[in-house]
Amino acid sequence: MTRSISLLMIGLVMTLAACVTINVYFPEAAAEQAADRFIQDVLGEDGRPRSNGEPATGTEPPEATGFRLSDLFVARAYAQSPNIDIDTPQVQTIKQRMAERHRQHLADWYEAGAIGLSNNGLVEIRDRSAIGLGERRNLERVVAEENADRRAVYREIAVANGHPEWEDEIRQTFARQWIANAREGWIYQQPDGNWTRK
Repeated sequence: MTRSISLLMIGLVMTLAACVTINVYFPEAAAEQAADRFIQDVLGEDGRPRSNGEPATGTEPPEATGFRLSDLFVARAYAQSPNIDIDTPQVQTIKQRMAERHRQHLADWYEAGAIGLSNNGLVEIRDRSAIGLGERRNLERVVAEENADRRAVYREIAVANGHPEWEDEIRQTFARQWIANAREGWIYQQPDGNWTRK
């Protein structure tokens, strides 16, 4: 009888120990800083202040709102938020292509209003007639290449940081920061889908 109680207790302790869950939260503040650094490198505007003037949001885990029965059985551990690594060779290669493309084409097209920053982290053609006929032939090709690189960089950053499931959050963070770092006069898409000039 004592032996069965001992085995039962050992089994219960092992079961409880196996019920520890680790919650890794998306490090939003670190992602914003990484996005700003990446974008400023692409745009060639190092040290430019955040245009919206708002501080980065924290990444603390949400506070508990009350006692749950599961708290008796499941211990929760909060992993420390990691930094976002954007210095992998793959990300650097993409960033160099994007910076070159920005210097050669995109900067002038943003200024002319031919293209704008969409609210999903991509570039969208807004007004083909805003640029010369000779440039229009390249417009769709260059924008398609830029968007392919943007998608690739969002995916690569998520994978390089060991969390492919963060790709959506990284894309959303970059979408906000592309707009925050845009120059005055550039066209961008608001969260409600409407387009406006900065």
